[in-house]
Amino acid sequence: MRERCPDSLPKYVATLPNYKRAFSGWSRTWHGGTATIKPFRGEKVHGAIYEVSDACLKQLDKYEVGYIRFNVTVFDEDNQPHQAVTYIKSGNLDESLPSKEYAAVIKQGYRDWGIG
Repeated sequence: MRERCPDSLPKYVATLPNYKRAFSGWSRTWHGGTATIKPFRGEKVHGAIYEVSDACLKQLDKYEVGYIRFNVTVFDEDNQPHQAVTYIKSGNLDESLPSKEYAAVIKQGYRDWGIG
């Protein structure tokens, strides 16, 4: 987020219920599947919430080629609901493996936020 939206403000860890994280497609940049989320009853996706400006959202829209912006309700650590925006991969959602480098970036983000 620092690279793509330097004016974003990190807020808190949140959970998105009834979705699961998946990797799909093929990225020439990463040489493997890239992250998305898929509806999946009973599962949860953990992530981080940032406060971003409208200009930042427009910047992210340009960067997230192949993804659509999607409104969701997430829950903070006190189980309070919050409206949020995420990006979901559009088109072919056949699952594929991420490259080791891409998976390492995802894992580092989780470590940075203290998400186990």
